[in-house]
Amino acid sequence: MSILTSIENILPIIFIIALGFYLNEKGWFGPDFGGNVSKLVMNIALPASIFVSVLKYLTLDKLIAVAPGLVYTFGSVILAYIAAFIVVKLFKVRPERRGTMINMFANANTIFIGLPLNIALFGDASISYFLVYYITNTVSTWAFGALLIAQDSKDATRKSSTGFNWRKLLPAPLVGFLISLIFLLLNIPVPAFATNTLIYVGNIVTPMSLIYIGIVLSKAGLSNINFDRDTILALLGRYILSPVVMFLLLTLWGSHLPAIEYKTFMVQAAVPGLAVLPILANEGNGDVEYATNVVTTSTLLFVIVIPILVTLLG
Repeated sequence: MSILTSIENILPIIFIIALGFYLNEKGWFGPDFGGNVSKLVMNIALPASIFVSVLKYLTLDKLIAVAPGLVYTFGSVILAYIAAFIVVKLFKVRPERRGTMINMFANANTIFIGLPLNIALFGDASISYFLVYYITNTVSTWAFGALLIAQDSKDATRKSSTGFNWRKLLPAPLVGFLISLIFLLLNIPVPAFATNTLIYVGNIVTPMSLIYIGIVLSKAGLSNINFDRDTILALLGRYILSPVVMFLLLTLWGSHLPAIEYKTFMVQAAVPGLAVLPILANEGNGDVEYATNVVTTSTLLFVIVIPILVTLLG
């Protein structure tokens, strides 16, 4: 039953991608629609979503109680980054793909796939442990991962001429996260109307990101969904290296952890790539088709990966 429930959590994502593909094929969207969606999600919806999620799922007491688990989650992410940098150099990955591949190794789609999956598998008792991974993933993605993609332009001339853009050190989603921490730590109340507004705006992140993926797939053509070398490397990083690194850390130093915390960390380490990777690639002038390909293939493969993982975890 848990396996079927897990698969059911993935199917809506696939259907919404298919919807975006279908509507673009029918000519519903103008040529600028995808770029406008990218800006809307990155600069408005994602910060709102992250702000609301932090205040909804975290309290100061919870943060203190689960803090020791951050050692394992941050440790696994740091090791994944190191491995990704080695792979990128060893296989001489093209500049416009490097940031996307590194993010596939280190960062997962925790809030949109990881959270409902964790609740489906382990119940509400696992939410506090999920938050440990969520904090790590959020900080990793927006303080480092997004910066890598932003500096990974395929236009080498433009990149060298404009130099480093210091504003990219603080992308809007990271600003939303930092502001939410201030509200959390200082216990600042948020008016109900403001919270509801942010919830409504934040709720568009997942469907619009997935529709954007469908649009990119439509423009590129389904024939361009493939398992080339760089895609295979990214998938191996997401589904083999990331879970193995987490398993080794937990086996060597985390034997004292509760079983539900151990299983939560293992499941989150094997969640598909970020749905917003194509949007990040678009904003950073990277290889959007490659980012779309790895997100789509990782999401489709997750239907196979999760039953295997659930079986191994018992």
